[in-house]
Amino acid sequence: MRKEKPGEFPYTRGIYENMYRDRTWTMRQYAGFTTAHESNKRFLKLLDDGVTGLSVAFDLPTQIGYDSDHLMAENEVGKVGVPISIIDNMEDLFNGIPLNQVSTSMTINATAPILMALYICTAEKQGIPLKDLNGTIQNDILKEYSARGTYIFPPGPSIRLVTDVMEFCDDHVPNWNTISISGYHIREAGSTVEQELGFTFANAISYVEAAIAKGLDPNQFGTRLSFFFNAHNGFLEEIAKFRAARKIWAEIMKERFYVFNEKALYCRFHVQTGGSTLTATQIENNVVRTTIQALSAVLGGAQSLHTNSKDEALALPSENAAKLALRTQQIIAMESGITSHPDPFGGSYVIEELTKEFYDKAMHIIKEIDAIGGSIEAIHNGYIDNEITRSAYEYQKEIENKSKLIVGVNTHQTTEQEYQDLLDIDTKQVKNQIANLKLAKSSRDNTKVKDSLDCLKKIAQSDENLMPHIIECVKFKCTLGEISDVLRSVFGEY
Repeated sequence: MRKEKPGEFPYTRGIYENMYRDRTWTMRQYAGFTTAHESNKRFLKLLDDGVTGLSVAFDLPTQIGYDSDHLMAENEVGKVGVPISIIDNMEDLFNGIPLNQVSTSMTINATAPILMALYICTAEKQGIPLKDLNGTIQNDILKEYSARGTYIFPPGPSIRLVTDVMEFCDDHVPNWNTISISGYHIREAGSTVEQELGFTFANAISYVEAAIAKGLDPNQFGTRLSFFFNAHNGFLEEIAKFRAARKIWAEIMKERFYVFNEKALYCRFHVQTGGSTLTATQIENNVVRTTIQALSAVLGGAQSLHTNSKDEALALPSENAAKLALRTQQIIAMESGITSHPDPFGGSYVIEELTKEFYDKAMHIIKEIDAIGGSIEAIHNGYIDNEITRSAYEYQKEIENKSKLIVGVNTHQTTEQEYQDLLDIDTKQVKNQIANLKLAKSSRDNTKVKDSLDCLKKIAQSDENLMPHIIECVKFKCTLGEISDVLRSVFGEY
C-alpha cells in the first residue's frame, strides 16, 4: 500500500505538502496586563522583536463579564490579563498597530461576542474593511464547564452565542477563525494525552452540529474552525498526538458530516507550551522545558505557536523573559534545519505506534461521549469533569511517590532563592483604568446607551443573531459589563 504523504488525506503527516518550506508557523506571544495602554507597549515591543502574531490575555473580570469598576472586579483588574470594559480600551490596546497587517488571537470565551464586536469596531475606526481582518477568537465555551470555569450562561444560550459569532463572521469577516476549540485547558486541568484529544473533538462535534442546525454549511464554516493544543514534556508522545489529531478530525468531518471541501477537513491548530509544567523553583530550567515542548509542536506540524516564559509560574512574563521565549521559536525556525523536512519523524516505529495508539484511544472516548448523548450531556452529568479529575489525581500521586521525576521539585532540589526582575502590576495605572471608565460612563450619551441595551434585550429574547446588535451597543459606548448584564437577565447564569 502506498504510504501517505504530507498534504494528503487524512493529513496525519501535515495539512500541506511542503509545510514550513513554504511558510513557517505564526510566532505568537501571549500578553496582557495592568491596562490597555501598558499592554499596547508590550505588543509594540513584541512586534519589534519579531512576533508574527499577537495573542491577547484578558483579565478575569473581562472574561466573566464585569467592568473594571464593578465590585466583583476588585483586586482582579489587570492581574492575569488586560482589562477591556469599553471601546476606548480596545482602541488603546491596538493603538499604532494596523489590524490588517497583524494576526490577532484573543483568548476569550463567555464574552467572546462582545470582544469580537469591540475588535470589529476598532478596525472600522482604523478604516480597515472587515474582509482584511485575520486572526482567531477562542469562543470555546464547552471546555469552560469542565476544565477552566470562566463561563457565565448555561450551555444552551452559550452555544447560541458561539454560533452567532460563527454565522456573523461567515458573512462579514471571512478570514477570521471563529472558534479555537481548546484541548489546552483540558490538559492543564490534568487530563491525559488521549483525553485531551477525545474531549476536544467531542466538543468540536457539538459545535459543528449546532452550526449545522443553525443552517450553516460545514464546507464553508469548517474552513474557519481551528484548534488549540498543549505541548507537555513527553516529546515523542506530543509529536504523535498532533499527528493523530489531524487524522481524527479529517475523518470526523468527512465521514460524520460528509464534508467534501478539502480545506474544511484540515485540523489547523495553535500550540502553547505547557503552563502547568513550569516550576516555581529553578526557573531557568523552564527554558529547557519550553524548548523541548516547542520542538514537539514544530515536529508535529503546528500552524501557530506560543512559547511560555520562564517566570510564568511566579508572575506574568517580564519583558526579558518574553523576548527569550520568542527567541526560542526563532532559533528553532532559523537555525535547527527542521523546517526543511515535513513530518521528519514520519515512519519512525515509535512515532507511528504512538500515533495509532492515541488515535484509537481518542476515538474510543468520542464513542463513549456519543453514547452518553454528546459533550453537553457529558458536561451536565459530570462525566468529563470526573475523568479529568481522576487523571489529575493519578498524575499528582506519581509526583509525590517519585515515580515521575520533576527536576527542582521532587529531585535535585535547591534552597536558594533566585527570583528577580518579576513583573509587578502598577496599582496606580489600575486606579487610572477604573477612573477613566467611570468618566467615560458619565460623559457618553446615556440615552442612546439605554436604548441600544433595551434593543439588545429584545433581540436576545428572539432567535435573531445577536452580533449586529452587540456591535451597535459597542459603538454607543455600552460597556462589556452592561452588555453581559443584559444577556444575564435573559439567559440566566450557570
